[in-house]
Amino acid sequence: MEKILDIKDLQVSFDTYAGEVKAVRSVSFHLNKGETLAIVGESGSGKSVTSKSLMRLLPNPPGRITCGEILYEGKNLVALSEKQMQSIRGSDISMIFQDPMTSLNPTMTIGKQIMESILKHQRLPNKQAKEKTIELLEMVGIPNAAKRFSDYPHQFSGGMRQRVVIAMAISCNPKILIADEPTTALDVTIQAQILDLLKDLQKKMGTAIIFITHDLGVVANIADRVAVMYAGKIIEIGTVDEVFYNPRHPYTWGLLGAMPNVNYRDEELITIPGTPPDLLKPPAGDAFAPRNKYALEIDYHLEPPMYKVSDTHYAATWLLHEKAPQVIPPEKMRIQDHSASPETTKTCVQKKTDSKEKLLEIRNLKKYFRSGKNQILKAVDGLNFEIFKGETFGLVGESGCGKSTTGRIISRLYRATDGDVFYNNESIFGKKSDSQLQALNQKIQMIFQDPYSSLNPRLTVADIISEGMDIHGLYSNKKEKIESVYELLETVGLSREHVNRYPHEFSGGQRQRIGIARALAVNPEFIIADEPISALDVSIQAQVVNLMKRLQKEKGLTYLFIAHDLSMVKYISDRIGVMYKGRIVELAGSDELYQNPLHPYTKSLLSAIPVPDPNIERHRRRIKFDTKFAWSGEGEEPILREVKNGHWVACTELEYSKIKKQGSKVI
Repeated sequence: MEKILDIKDLQVSFDTYAGEVKAVRSVSFHLNKGETLAIVGESGSGKSVTSKSLMRLLPNPPGRITCGEILYEGKNLVALSEKQMQSIRGSDISMIFQDPMTSLNPTMTIGKQIMESILKHQRLPNKQAKEKTIELLEMVGIPNAAKRFSDYPHQFSGGMRQRVVIAMAISCNPKILIADEPTTALDVTIQAQILDLLKDLQKKMGTAIIFITHDLGVVANIADRVAVMYAGKIIEIGTVDEVFYNPRHPYTWGLLGAMPNVNYRDEELITIPGTPPDLLKPPAGDAFAPRNKYALEIDYHLEPPMYKVSDTHYAATWLLHEKAPQVIPPEKMRIQDHSASPETTKTCVQKKTDSKEKLLEIRNLKKYFRSGKNQILKAVDGLNFEIFKGETFGLVGESGCGKSTTGRIISRLYRATDGDVFYNNESIFGKKSDSQLQALNQKIQMIFQDPYSSLNPRLTVADIISEGMDIHGLYSNKKEKIESVYELLETVGLSREHVNRYPHEFSGGQRQRIGIARALAVNPEFIIADEPISALDVSIQAQVVNLMKRLQKEKGLTYLFIAHDLSMVKYISDRIGVMYKGRIVELAGSDELYQNPLHPYTKSLLSAIPVPDPNIERHRRRIKFDTKFAWSGEGEEPILREVKNGHWVACTELEYSKIKKQGSKVI
């Protein structure tokens, strides 16, 4: 295949007060015409820095390209002036950024923002530029494009804003499109739509795509080739089948093993121990050696070269040396090459809840918000479910369905509009004395989605964790209190040396561990985990989920686990409730729900989960949810009905009869 981009020995550094951070270290790869190359790795591995370097978008200072070439159609982009690069950016090479809201101007209509690039690079008259903009909006699936041309970014949902950014990126028919984590913040159904859109646009326009992500399911769906980055270097590169079915680097094994398998959930997820190295002082040997249980003595002294596995597959590990011992990774670190559809799954044993003692019960819960004059948003609209002691209840659904609002009502951060929540058979909203409220707050704790914004940046870790202890008067002796803080830090995988540090001195995964320690500090019974892993890398997600499962066993905790990552929810939960527009549409044991979904919305969600298996992704069929199943206020309203023991689905009387007649198979 013909190369369109060739990167040779790229090195990028950032000058900081502490010294020179070598963020990208001798990276070489190429991009072929019309292909999709995925770049994967943990946060800080150099993925985004590499992509921004290709467009010369690094802020200088502090960032600078210290060495290497970026060859595009025979031109070395590193040697071009800023004015010359401006003629290439947007027209030849374009970029989709991770957060569409920060990459769109909130004071300009979306139509004008897209037109700006067309007018600059294609020099079309205003009328033609506007017509082309409307065509682009239609192409990326914006309904009523002509009307929405004059809307502002805040008038669009997250998924629609991302479509606007894509329209902007393809407005001048670029030959290369760089997509930097474009689906990370999106729900699985919106993510599936964006991936399908990018593949469709690639077919129509022949654009080559560099897709940056840490989600291996997305990689399996969209990539032709995969480059795995670690500590500023590419450590493995090959076709998507070679990297998934025959990975040769231990780091790639760890990434694949950290992904939850929807067929099994009784074993712990594989985690990658330790943390990436400090690139202020890059290690002399293999940067991954301290975290690699298969490391050889030479790994600590000498950096491995890129070994050729096949004409298209290379990996930088001494394990490929002819004199190295043969190492076969554990089976769950390797994905078996097969073309099975998602339906052909192995049955696993459903974990039984130790107790059927009811801890929490929600009855007809409602929460309405006023949005503008005479407009009411029904965030939660008649919710009913119960949670038993010692179990993990998963709550899933798209953004805006009411998941987080439900969690905040239970924790009494929001006041319910109607309905009630019973904890240990007592209403949490009834009249209570200060001591009763304090006792309730001690029993119910919350882990928030963003571990940085939920931690006070002015407090040390010791103060953050001990704050709840002070409020509830758990320790009168200061020495006992600090010993308890030390114990909690060790429980969540941190050390006592961390007590005097501030939140900004920790990684995202470590901050989330501090959030968990804070929640545990007051000895709670029930923990609401609101999207606790959505902002974390796959390897860190595995560490946090393993920690939560271990703590549940040791302390008998009960969890409400709120998330939109359905594969992780399935792995950790005993039962799952699926929410749509403020109501539960299906509720069942996790294995039952995945193997026998009944509601069309549940089927749509499950069909959109990206699976880290290229063959499954090539052959699977997406199911679109028909909104006629939503509550329209016309005809008979669907209500939750038990179709078999423990499996509830929202349906009409007629649909219920069909399900029972057909053996609980379809609506």
